[in-house]
Amino acid sequence: MTQEGERRQREIRRITLLANPAAGHGNAPHAASRAVTRFQQLGIDVHAIVGIDSTHALALAREALELGTDAFVVVGGDGVISIALQVLAGTDVPLGIIPAGTGNDHAREYHLPTNDPEAAAGIVADGWTEHVDLGRIRTQDGTERWFGTVMASGFDSLVSDRTNRMRWPHGRMRYNIAIVAEFLNLKPLPFRLVLDDKEVIEQDVTLVAVGNTRSYGGGMLICPDADRTDGLLDITVVASGSRTRLIRFFPTVFRGTHIERDEVSTYRARSITVDSPGINAYADGERVGRLPAEVESVPRALHVLVPHSS
Repeated sequence: MTQEGERRQREIRRITLLANPAAGHGNAPHAASRAVTRFQQLGIDVHAIVGIDSTHALALAREALELGTDAFVVVGGDGVISIALQVLAGTDVPLGIIPAGTGNDHAREYHLPTNDPEAAAGIVADGWTEHVDLGRIRTQDGTERWFGTVMASGFDSLVSDRTNRMRWPHGRMRYNIAIVAEFLNLKPLPFRLVLDDKEVIEQDVTLVAVGNTRSYGGGMLICPDADRTDGLLDITVVASGSRTRLIRFFPTVFRGTHIERDEVSTYRARSITVDSPGINAYADGERVGRLPAEVESVPRALHVLVPHSS
């Protein structure tokens, strides 16, 4: 079970708010409006920023932090949270979350209300922060990315690759079609893992997930024992198997009982190198880049605004 990290209360008088207009199938602007109204009722000054794309949003976020703010609040899902992590990691500025995405795995981890922007705004205003770990990825081309939940590689990242290439249909159906297509194309993937620069694992696998927290993909408990405050990464490796075994595997992930299956191995490490030819890594649902990647846990890298008791 995930443990709570160090908590303290801060005074929140002014915030920067970043919204993703496309999050939650377009529901984020409405959630942002409701949250801003609540912040104003509570006497909190709101500086809202909206980027035309992720690069622009990242630049605006950096500018906002330089100008000073009591908290950086995002409205959306794990994708917009990923943008915030790139500027908040290692700083004293806390992250506030108004959940309005489709997956909301960060919100799930921190027990935040997913259909109540006013309640989420109230949690930000209360000012209780938790000091937690983040994961950090470095790829061979020099890309560096912070992540809060899970880095995925293998079958799940191939599904994301295919989804990103597709232009039709829209929404969840496109992702479902990509799953079916990759399932029909299922084949063993040769992986090489190095844990803490000493333990080497070479194996044909279906997927490798590296978790700072427990879930990805909208509640799939791929790393069910991950602890966001222990300074370690949880690694779940699913060995190659038949399509029938894979069909039986996926429902168990939502309960976290998949780790009891014979084809699943779990590890824990401070760092891991992950490599497989032609495979991309995704973290917090966003593409990071081509493997190999070095992944490490960075203890106490982020302050998050959380419910006082959760």
